[in-house]
Amino acid sequence: MRDPTSFLQKEYLELVEKTLDWRLKELQGASEPVTLVDGRKVLVLCANNYLGLTTHPKLKKAAMEAIEKYGVGSGAVRAISGNMDIHIELEERLAKFKNAEASLTYPTGFMVNSGLIPQLVGRGDLIVSDELNHGSIIDGVRLSKAEKAVYKHNDVENLAKVLEKSEKDEPNRILIITDGVFSMDGDLAPLDKIVKYGKKHGAMIYVDDAHGEGVLGKGGRGIVSHFDLTHNDVQVEMGTFSKAYGTIGGHVSGSESLVKFAYNKSWTWLLSSSHPPAIVAATIAAIDVLENEPEHVENLWKNTNFFKKAMIDLGFNTGNSQTPIIPIIVGESHKAKSLADKLYEQGVYVVPIVFPMVARDLSRIRVQMHAKLTIEQLDSVINKIEKIGKELEII
Repeated sequence: MRDPTSFLQKEYLELVEKTLDWRLKELQGASEPVTLVDGRKVLVLCANNYLGLTTHPKLKKAAMEAIEKYGVGSGAVRAISGNMDIHIELEERLAKFKNAEASLTYPTGFMVNSGLIPQLVGRGDLIVSDELNHGSIIDGVRLSKAEKAVYKHNDVENLAKVLEKSEKDEPNRILIITDGVFSMDGDLAPLDKIVKYGKKHGAMIYVDDAHGEGVLGKGGRGIVSHFDLTHNDVQVEMGTFSKAYGTIGGHVSGSESLVKFAYNKSWTWLLSSSHPPAIVAATIAAIDVLENEPEHVENLWKNTNFFKKAMIDLGFNTGNSQTPIIPIIVGESHKAKSLADKLYEQGVYVVPIVFPMVARDLSRIRVQMHAKLTIEQLDSVINKIEKIGKELEII
């Protein structure tokens, strides 16, 4: 007789046997540069909390005041009775910050990509996607009935060839999708050049700027600002609040038509309850901080440049990193795991990234920089990485 659930344990054990399973550590305090993980006091270099805003006093105060005024939940989806004034305020503030006509928030960034991409293009249309795009983009693309084409990572000449070849099929619409910052390597999409080739074909440009929000551009306004582009160039600027903003949620910015289209046709927006008021208020406060306290972004880049230079000077391979995501590429999986394990024993928490998440010979630890780290703390980490790197014959 058929066993409906036997595959669950079987497939999990297969992952364990190949050491491909996730073994979760427990964070026993706030997301700070130094905190408790599994009972050990560690310096954390694997958080998305780039600016340290998860514990910023202004965000905490705004969240608590919102709970007093609105309670802990919205009570409904926004299309019914969950569209509070505070949700509208956040979108108006965000649109102004992003220099866009309008913005729309979603419960998560994943839900933007999985819910909006399938609505933007359908049968008779074409999606052209970077080969290293995030899994949420891949899922969104798979859900679409459009034809799919992939171009080599950040290779605009290959993108041009793919577009030219695809024109033979005379697609109705063309959607070019790319990450802004690629999360495994920390490199940037050449968005200005992608826009140039996209315009030749009347393509819509969609950028997922999850790791560029609050990091790139004027005052942390993101990759569109970084390349001095507008939303006439990049029609869909997607982002997330769950990284540099310190809260949670996804958003999309562009034209007013885009936003009205999205909230009428995107099921992940229509059928999901709206953000809790505390999260909304804290996110508005995060925009206030970005607008009025530039030192957070400045410190992030100061620390990034200091640490990256030290790694390169020691002989480590940091790939093509252009952002606060700094891979230390060591080659074999066992070396990446050993480096991470030994650093954890010495009070530094990083995560090894190995096959199949990256190519077999490109295993690494991925360092994510933090604005609140001191130079003294970074010097300590650098010394530990140097010592262990030599022990493992990485350098």
